[in-house]
Amino acid sequence: MAARISRDAPEPLHVQIAASFREDILGGRWPAHYKLPPEPALAEQLGVSRGTLRKALAVLIEEGLLVQTRGRGTFVTAGVLEPRIAQRLHSLSEDFRAQGYALDVQVVSARLEGLQMAVQALLGAPPGTPGLRLVRVFRGAQGPLAYLVNWVRADLCPGIEDVDFERNSLFDVLEKSYGLPVTEGRRTFSAAPAREDVAEALEVPTGTPVLYLEQVTYTRDGQAVEYSDVWINSTAVKVTSLLTR
Repeated sequence: MAARISRDAPEPLHVQIAASFREDILGGRWPAHYKLPPEPALAEQLGVSRGTLRKALAVLIEEGLLVQTRGRGTFVTAGVLEPRIAQRLHSLSEDFRAQGYALDVQVVSARLEGLQMAVQALLGAPPGTPGLRLVRVFRGAQGPLAYLVNWVRADLCPGIEDVDFERNSLFDVLEKSYGLPVTEGRRTFSAAPAREDVAEALEVPTGTPVLYLEQVTYTRDGQAVEYSDVWINSTAVKVTSLLTR
């Protein structure tokens, strides 16, 4: 592996390493989900410092060819976005941004409404409880990635309808502004045909198969605080779980 880089070449070592790894990925020698050797071993094979290696890895992470998972290592991506929302209680926006993807959040609407009966029951809210109905579209360089409709118990979060959710993560607002630590959640995944509003938001034909996610989020004391419906553009996003036994 060290033979692929030259200290006499005009390009910096990390640029050469990134180019070599990129060739391995795009050429199929490193397939999707391939796990790279640990950084100390890889740096030793290349004959470079870990700092130089990390610069090279950072280039490929920025390009979306590699993804790093704390405590597990560095992996080749599948060529599409790979949020780990089936694995940890991260919001979708947190997951995308943690992987280095630029994410544009469009707030379609954010207003107070009476909670729908089904949502009221899921959140354990008394009749007449006000809720924030937050509708957003997440977009990446590829176009629309996800369409989200969140319901939040507004009685627990006074003034939440005035928050700028194009700049702020919902989970961050709940935790930092309202002292509601998000610690547990229940997520259900299924396939669904894109209904008209979903298709319009994701810019796909009506009836296109999309990944549907239903979620209830709880605080540390077991209080249900948020319910969401999320439709994910399955042509642009794959949900990944890294498993151990």
